[in-house]
Parts: sequence; structure tokens; C-alpha cells
Amino acid sequence: MRQVVGLGLGLLALVIVISAVVGALAISRLNDSRHTVLDRLEPAANAALRLENALIDQETGVRGWIISGDPSFREPYTQARVEEDRAYASLERLLPNSAEGERLRADLAEVKARAGAWRAAYAEPVVANRTATAAGSSPDQGKALFDAVREATAAQQADLGRERAQARDELSDDATMLTATLITVATLFAGLVVLIALLFRRMVTRPLEHLGEQVRQVTEGRYGQALTGRGPAEIIDLAHDVNSMRERIVEELHSTEAARVLIDEQAEDLRRSNAELEQFAYVASHDLQEPLRKVASFCQLLEKRYRGQLDERADQYIAFAVDGAKRMQTLINDLLAFSRVGRLDTEQGDVDLRECLEHALQALAVAREESDARITADPLPTVPGDGLLLGQLVQNLVGNAIKFHAEDAPRVHLGARWDGEQWEFSCVDNGIGIEPQYAERIFVIFQRLHPKDAYGGTGIGLAMCKKIVEYHGGRIWLDAEGTDGTTIRWTLPGPPPDAPPGPRVLAPAPEVPERSRDSQPNTSEPQSQGPAEEEAVRGSNA
Repeated sequence: MRQVVGLGLGLLALVIVISAVVGALAISRLNDSRHTVLDRLEPAANAALRLENALIDQETGVRGWIISGDPSFREPYTQARVEEDRAYASLERLLPNSAEGERLRADLAEVKARAGAWRAAYAEPVVANRTATAAGSSPDQGKALFDAVREATAAQQADLGRERAQARDELSDDATMLTATLITVATLFAGLVVLIALLFRRMVTRPLEHLGEQVRQVTEGRYGQALTGRGPAEIIDLAHDVNSMRERIVEELHSTEAARVLIDEQAEDLRRSNAELEQFAYVASHDLQEPLRKVASFCQLLEKRYRGQLDERADQYIAFAVDGAKRMQTLINDLLAFSRVGRLDTEQGDVDLRECLEHALQALAVAREESDARITADPLPTVPGDGLLLGQLVQNLVGNAIKFHAEDAPRVHLGARWDGEQWEFSCVDNGIGIEPQYAERIFVIFQRLHPKDAYGGTGIGLAMCKKIVEYHGGRIWLDAEGTDGTTIRWTLPGPPPDAPPGPRVLAPAPEVPERSRDSQPNTSEPQSQGPAEEEAVRGSNA
């Protein structure tokens, strides 16, 4: 195709160059002919006519002077002499420098010589003295001399006329040649364009149409259709490349189909597994809880009735059994809550995080009063999500911050800011802190950094927080840049704020009556809920 295109463009360029040269030569010849006719011969003919008229005016003035003797007849003679000189000068300038121009110059010289002879032999003496005719300058002699002048001017006019006619013929021939040249060039150019178009159609358009038809058949589902090319090598190579792409797509399609079948099988296995997990959750929440409650109840009865009646070791064993049963109940409830995040058909809507925080503070009222905790927060936005899960998220984080406090009273601040795309929240406390090397471990289920007798909990709290945040399309992490306390940050999608307000201090939550650990819901307080689990991750004492 490059050779064909190069050949076509080369021929087109050659035609353009030849046409330009021939056209330029024809235009140049036409301009020369027009210049000869219009700028030289036509003005020369007019000048020759003026010369003839000037000589006739001189002869007329001389005759009038001889007949009348009136001196006024000598003025036309004098003016005609001036006009004669002008005519000579014009003719000398206008006559062409060619063979024809030499003949015309010879005619001009003959006219000039005969006119000079007539003036010298007859006109000048008579003009000077009328009586000169009696002294030998007879009118017959003057007439004969002027007749010779007339013959010379007539010959000059005849030669100029022939030269003008010949120049006009040449001008007409040059114009005809220019027209013919332009027509020939236009015809040749059009023919070459048509030839190139036909060549391109045969070598480019038709092969591409053939290839395009095959490609359309493949796009319609005939993936087994092999693509063949014809025409120039480039199109054949293109067809080969497209056919290779088709073969690869067919292979990937088969692989995709196999993968889809495998995914469908795995999805069916997952559905079956989820159903089994649902069944397990039901069993864990009902059937498994009942024997645990029975064990815990009877152990408590043993502790209550026989405390002090047996030895100290027996009281210790009973206490261990009661504590183990309670912790097993708490662990089961937390596992159930963890497994249900994102799996239940909960109601989605706009959640006011300020209300979530107020509910969390009410649930944590006892822990706040016991630790003299002070909770502050920025104005919290409203975000889309599950109100129950987001409330649990806030309660877990605030509960952990209160639970893992240092010697000073807990100081917790919830921050919220819009980063241009989503909301970023933070929970900052002045507690025992978390070493940076445990930044990832704290969000893994059952990971503890402290013994259970130091800080209670099941080790599920922060894992639950991570699952809730990721379920809502955000992420949660430990901010290791802080030096004192712990800073947990997380993001949630939501609408941008109307105006950035300032931070404010929350009013203390109303007191709630202290309940026994048996009667407290497992998901309401950090002692029995996942949030407390980060305990395992807090502090450099790990």
C-alpha cells in the first residue's frame, strides 16, 4: 500500500509540476504577445499616424504661406515640426528589437530622410523667403519631394499593419494554446484522480470491506469464522492480526464460560454454606444457649447455697465454673453479632450519628460514671447506612476508649471532617495506647494483647468495627502518628457538609440503673461486647 500510495502521489506530483511548467510557459508567451501588440505595435502605429499627420500639416502650412503670404500659416508648420520630432522619439522607443523591428526602423529612417530632403530642398527655403520659388524652388519640385515622403510613410504604415496583424495572430494562437493547455492539464489531472480512486478502491476499499464483512460476522456470534485478507500486504497482515485476536477472544470466552460454571457451582456451595450457617446461628442462639444458661444457673445456685460450707478450693472451682459459663454466653452472643453484620436484611436509611452517640452514651452511663469519663465530639453528620450497626460501631469505639484508660480520667473526643470525597471520623483518647506494630493485629478477631483478668472482653470488638465500616463502604485504621493515647480513624461515604461547624462538649448522658451482668444485653456494653476486645491490643504492656 505504501508503494501504491507513493506511486499515485508521485504521478500526481509529476502531473502538477509538468502542468505548472507548461502553463507558466504558455502564460509567459501570451503575456509577451500581448505586450508586443498592446504596448509596442499599437502605440507605434498611432505614433506613425501622428508622424504622417505632422508631415502633412507641414506641407499644408508651406502651401498656405506661398499662396497667401500670411505669416500665420507658418505656425502650423512650426508646431508640426515639434510633433514630428515627438513621433520620431516614440517610434524609436516603441519599435521592437527584432528582425521585424529592424525593417520597421528602416522604414522610419527612410521617412525621416525623405522628410529631411523635402524640408532642406523646398520647405525651409520657402518658409524663410516666399520669393525662393522664383529662385529655383519650384512648387513642382516640392510636390515631387513630398510625394516621395508620402510613399515612405505609406510603406511604413503598410509594414506596421502587417506586423500588427501578425502579432495579433500570434496573440490569438498563444491564447488558444493556453486554453488548450489548461484543458489538457485539467483532463489529465481528472483522469489521474479517477485512476488513483479506482486503484484505491481495488487495493484498499474492497479488501477492507471484505475484512469488515468477516469481522461483522464474528461480532454477530460466528466466533468460529476464520478471517482471511486479500489485497495489499498490510491488509493481509491486519486480517491475520484480527484473526489472532479472534482466536484469543474465543479461548478467553471458553475460559470465561468454564470460570462462570465454576463460579455458579461455588455460588451454590456458598448458598448452601450460608444456609448451614444460618442453621448454626439458630442452634447457637437457642439450643446451645439453653444448656449454658442451665450450667450457669446451677453453678450460681451452688455458689450461693454452699459458699463457705465447702473448702476454699471448692468455692474457687465453683467461681471458675460460673465465670466460664458467663464468658461462654458472652462469646456466643458476640460471635452471633459478628456473623450477622451485613448478612441480615436490615433497614437502610439516613443515620444521624449524633443520635447514635447519644444512645451509646446512655448505654455506657455506668462505665462513664465509674471512670469519670468526659466525652466531646465535633458536630456529627448524617450518613446513609444501618442505624443499628453504626450505633454499635460508635458504642464499641467509645466503650474501648473508656475501658482502656490510664491513671487519669478518660478523655475521649469524636472528630468528623469532610475530606472532599467522603467523611473521615476519629476517636481520640488519652488511654494506655497501642504500639504501632499491632496496628493490623487489633482488627483481627480473637486477637488480645492483654490477659482477660486485666481487661475483660472476647477480642471481637474492633473486628466487629472493621466489618461494620467495610460493610458501609469505608475503611478503618489505627493512626500511629499520635504520641499519647489511641487514635482510631475510619471513613464513611455520605453527602458533603453545608458548612463546617466547630467542636462542642456533649452533655452527660442520664444515669441508667445498674443491672446485674446476667441481665445486661450482650451487645450493649463493652464488658460483654466486642468493643472491649481491643483490650488485647492496647498498650505497650502487651
